[in-house]
Amino acid sequence: VQLQASGGGLVQAGASLRLSCVASGRTFSRYNMGWFRQAPGKEREFLATITWSGSSTYYADSLQDRFTISRDNAKNTVYLQMANLKPEDTAVYYCAAYEATNDVKVMSRVPLFTLDWGQGTQVTVSS
Repeated sequence: VQLQASGGGLVQAGASLRLSCVASGRTFSRYNMGWFRQAPGKEREFLATITWSGSSTYYADSLQDRFTISRDNAKNTVYLQMANLKPEDTAVYYCAAYEATNDVKVMSRVPLFTLDWGQGTQVTVSS
């Protein structure tokens, strides 16, 4: 599956931003979807995941309920709504796909090379 992320940009601390990721090439509902990010000099970090049906979501504890993942299977799109952004949220944000499963946490623990990746979108939060 091919993934195209968009919606990043430069915002001030406290702002909100919504990222989108459009999938193509394969049936979107055959995949669990997730969002990750990578800051300069740091490892890629898991943020959130949603099952193929959209019925279950799972988040990294560090997000403090500021981020919300959702999907629209009719539009082949997964979203990441981000609120109250902080300078430490500055990173390249990536969407990823994994074969459909009802295990909502799977994308948080499998090796990163097992996921299909999009190209990333830069989010910069100024203080």
